[in-house]
Amino acid sequence: MNDTAAIVVTFNRKNLLKECIKKLQVQTHKADIIIIDNMSTDGTSEMLKPFIDAKQIIYHSTGKNIGGAGGFNEGIKLAYELGYKYFWLMDDDCLPTKDALKNLKLIANRLDDNFGFLCSKVLWIDNSVCQMNIPKVSLSKKVNDFCDDLVPIKMGTFVSFYVNRKVVKEIGLPIKDFFIWGDDLEYSQRISNKYSSYLVNTSIVIHETKNNSGSNVAIDDFQRIKRYRLSYRNEAVLFREAGIKGKIYQYLRIGLHIGRVIFKSPNHKWDRLKTIIIGTKDGHNFYPKIEKVNE
Repeated sequence: MNDTAAIVVTFNRKNLLKECIKKLQVQTHKADIIIIDNMSTDGTSEMLKPFIDAKQIIYHSTGKNIGGAGGFNEGIKLAYELGYKYFWLMDDDCLPTKDALKNLKLIANRLDDNFGFLCSKVLWIDNSVCQMNIPKVSLSKKVNDFCDDLVPIKMGTFVSFYVNRKVVKEIGLPIKDFFIWGDDLEYSQRISNKYSSYLVNTSIVIHETKNNSGSNVAIDDFQRIKRYRLSYRNEAVLFREAGIKGKIYQYLRIGLHIGRVIFKSPNHKWDRLKTIIIGTKDGHNFYPKIEKVNE
């Protein structure tokens, strides 16, 4: 048993997942691989059978689709129960370079484990910085330093996110009721409110997404718009936890997004606006429970 569990949450992306597993298997610093399957229906479990039979992965099916947030909640909980000291979280479309974990571990050792979380530099498939995974140094400001090996941050994403056991014990688990979107920002903010946390630019992963752009309710494919309701709902929790500055920023941001829809949306403007308004309204009454791990 290695000291680190690489926790990968997957749903209906078996080809990307297979690539991710292969990249994890050739890491210069080894981790045990835990696959959390949100009841994929594309043949994922059949694809994984050789890995399971060879005991190359630990496979856990959630029984139903509980979203990325629920998957990471269950994954950390399982890895904690199994006794791992470190938890390395990633989506199934994350492809770590061979030294990604090694360089996270080097920084963890340099800090003598006195950190909240570490996250890798995330590049897109053309080796430019992946826009959707740029960490934040504050609610409104993103990192612009991708050269120094260690950059203090407040929020990061679950595309190569490294946290240790003692922090999980104190801070608890990601909020499973978020389902998708915002769970990583809330969790990382909750951690960094108590512990210094960092971007590790020497640790590099590739995020194999269709395009290199962040989420944008104004111009995203209309078929994806319904999920933005969850985004605005979940962000209400994130900004509430940040206090009065968070609330002010939330409403300034909503105003900006409404403006984008009005002036830039190619279609379905009213539906997009309703999504913002209803999601934000949902957030006012959304007080999800923060779970702790069992000892």
